[in-house]
Amino acid sequence: MADDTSTDLRKLQIYSVFVRNHTKEGTLKALEPDLPRIKALGTDFIWLLPINPVGEVDRKGKLGSPYSIQDYRKIDPAQGTWADFVHLADKIHELGMKLMIDIVYNHTSRDSVLLKAHPEYFLHDKQGKLFNKNPEWSDVAELDYTNHGLWDYQIETLKEYAKVVDGFRCDVAPQVPLPFWLAARKEVAQVKPDMVWLAESTGGDYIREIRSKGYWISSDGEIYRAFDLAYDYDIDQDWHDYVYGKSSLADYVKVLNRQDLTFPANYIKMRYLENHDHERAHELFPNLNDLINWTAFSEFQKGATLVYAGQEVGISHTPTLFDSDKLDWKSSIDLSPVIKRMHELSQDTIQVKGSYHLVDSGNDIVKVVFETHKKQRLGLFSLRSNSGRVKTTLEDGYYANLFDGSTVIVRNGVIRVTGDPMVIETGEIIRK
Repeated sequence: MADDTSTDLRKLQIYSVFVRNHTKEGTLKALEPDLPRIKALGTDFIWLLPINPVGEVDRKGKLGSPYSIQDYRKIDPAQGTWADFVHLADKIHELGMKLMIDIVYNHTSRDSVLLKAHPEYFLHDKQGKLFNKNPEWSDVAELDYTNHGLWDYQIETLKEYAKVVDGFRCDVAPQVPLPFWLAARKEVAQVKPDMVWLAESTGGDYIREIRSKGYWISSDGEIYRAFDLAYDYDIDQDWHDYVYGKSSLADYVKVLNRQDLTFPANYIKMRYLENHDHERAHELFPNLNDLINWTAFSEFQKGATLVYAGQEVGISHTPTLFDSDKLDWKSSIDLSPVIKRMHELSQDTIQVKGSYHLVDSGNDIVKVVFETHKKQRLGLFSLRSNSGRVKTTLEDGYYANLFDGSTVIVRNGVIRVTGDPMVIETGEIIRK
């Protein structure tokens, strides 16, 4: 893992914004009035999906994917100006938050300024035509990092953004060779020593596919050498298999526990229920009580947390990346108190530095335990809103539920779960 990564980054809550769809206007300026509300959720970082101009050649949809970038060094005129970008950053900082932007360094659009000026920076087949490692990405041209002139251009761009922002979320980071990221991190540190680096890492099947073609792609174990945080994609398929009933909670818990042994001691996973590439959490969990439990459980796992804009009001529609698809903020659901409270709990030392393990407690109830030599904090989450009885090592008595203030009874070493999230710990006993 990056040697200077602090485990305090496990406290982070990252709020993801697709500027184009977030407001009616779809601009950087229009986002500013929403900043106090976003801050109130407990947000530490606002991550903006790419805000650069989108390519027109082989564009998908009317507006095109924000990940098909025409010019890394400019702001999409439809979203604003560089001055608007800096002004937004200032407002975010004034509210005590930080700004993270998307860095898309595996590819550009097929009419990018970089492709026009330096075609030698791109992958070509034997006939000299543009070649993509991933043929599904037909709207982009993939970069070739064997050319070190490309390294200089990309790092220079990063250093300019580092004067404004506090973090980089790096798209398809494993497909860009690790030596480049190591060099980039070192160079950027000269501008901003505490820059936070988040890698969109990937799962095993995709790693196997790309490696079979003879190309570089990093595993999570490798990516942590250069990055502070990585996606949870290494277990994404395991998670979906459990959600869709293809595997058991015991299977899912097993891979979660394995993460804690596979990666460096100070590893930081970005936990999520949804993001711009996946279906909405409320689509996955139509039952509101299930959604509440999953939201609380996601934030109670060891690591940082991602909230995708609209998740807090239970939006079930997954917006497209290729056309205008404005968020519908009208909703009777408000998960903000859940998100805020779980973020508050995540700031405590026991959830940052304590030992951590999960247990399948039966009836689709997961038990998450954080421990130090002095204290134990226990979370119980009914992932299919079932009732049940869960064994615990906590002494018998009445405890304050740190989640909602209710009372939890431990009797004969057993807790009765009724379907609502519970978080209790030693020292919070009300009476015996």
